Amino acid sequence: MLNRLLAHWTWSARLAQRLDDLAETSDGGSLDARVTRSLATIADKLHAVGHRTEHRHGVTGLPTREPLICRMNADGHGVLGVVGLMDFDRLCAFDPALGERVLLAVVDRLTRMLPADRLVAHVDRASLAIWFGAEVADDAARTELDVLGYALSGVVMDGDREILPEVRIRQATMAANGQSQALLSRTLASLALQPGTTAAVVEPAVDPVSVARERYALEQDLRQAVTRGEFEMRYQPLIDAGEGRVAGAESLIRWFHPTRGQIPPSRFVPVMEAMGLAHEIGMWTLNAAAREARAWQAQALSSLRVAVNVSGHQLDRDDMAALVARTLARHSLGAEALEIELTESVAMSDGTRAARLFDALRKTGVRIAIDDFGTGYSSFSTLRTLAFDKIKIDREFVTNVDTRRDSQAICQSIVALGRGLGIRVLAEGVERRAEYEWLLRHGCSHFQGYYFSPPLTGADFVAFARDTTGLAKLLAIQPRIRSRITERLTA
Repeated sequence: MLNRLLAHWTWSARLAQRLDDLAETSDGGSLDARVTRSLATIADKLHAVGHRTEHRHGVTGLPTREPLICRMNADGHGVLGVVGLMDFDRLCAFDPALGERVLLAVVDRLTRMLPADRLVAHVDRASLAIWFGAEVADDAARTELDVLGYALSGVVMDGDREILPEVRIRQATMAANGQSQALLSRTLASLALQPGTTAAVVEPAVDPVSVARERYALEQDLRQAVTRGEFEMRYQPLIDAGEGRVAGAESLIRWFHPTRGQIPPSRFVPVMEAMGLAHEIGMWTLNAAAREARAWQAQALSSLRVAVNVSGHQLDRDDMAALVARTLARHSLGAEALEIELTESVAMSDGTRAARLFDALRKTGVRIAIDDFGTGYSSFSTLRTLAFDKIKIDREFVTNVDTRRDSQAICQSIVALGRGLGIRVLAEGVERRAEYEWLLRHGCSHFQGYYFSPPLTGADFVAFARDTTGLAKLLAIQPRIRSRITERLTA
């Protein structure tokens, strides 16, 4: 449409000029002057809107970078998001029409998810920019971009073919009176900094040299964090509502740097794995958790179990089961006090290796839990090959489950799956009482989340586990609901 408009404008302008020339040479006798003036007026109007067509992308119809820059300059400051379709050029290399269709599908999905007044611009061949302006805070924009990254990476249907776009997200903040053009350029350039997976983690766009310098410094600090004693463990209670007690805790590593402060796991764990330190730090975590569990037993809390996360890099070791057994022996800890957690994606990445490890661990009495269940692509046939004891429903489906019908259907299916397989189902990320009550009513009796408690130090966890009165208040529900739950759990 835009191309046709431009063509008509050019044609009309030329026609009007030609008619003007004829009118001047004909002394007004051979052509109707009114026709000439009308056509000239049409040409003027088309010329007046011609600049608008120059700022619209020919394929997507979105504004290009000029309107975006103008808006950023007018606002003076705000948050910018960039979405990159990283496999667009590869698609176009063998099927340009397919690449264009996937791009249009991503744009359609993006614009339908955003408010009508949010400016979305097509700023590069396969890069889109979202201007949040000054009204949206950094954290709110980050959350929105996380959701967008997840949604845009979903399957695109092209006829009978399923295509999973490789989408990468970046975020940057323009300070007051900042350089909008430079900020946009740096943010676009940052898309190529890391070869990521679909829906890569949102990171603020910075200068590549600064990124390399900061990464190197973080690596150096991480290599010495264990020997310097900078790691600490926190324990988030695992609640058994059926028995009305604390059943144990998930152990969570925290890094407290002397000058940087607390560094979140989302920042240092990917670096740790890339450096090949996953096994070393993973074994430190296992020993720390086992030591804590032994201390619980010494304080007459012998029924508690500690859950320890194992990464995919640790799973690659053939002697992992033997290392776990030696750790338990070193701390004089029975295997029944330990639970190993693996994410669904890690467990399913190498089913044969995982099955061997699961069997070896369970023979010793150690229990196995599948974390973040529902976010991977496991099949029932694969699940049947793995012997495990617990499924943890990912927090993505637990959040607002009392009001979201899609999450309700998923949670009910997972609970039914656990009942059919004869294993426990735990809902993680429970932050509100309404979420807890809904899940309890529908057959889930094991919980973890901030509604009950945040991750605690070892001493605070012991105090929480002993506070049966406080837990009873958190678990208390109406007698009518309690009877219905009892019927469901005993059915």
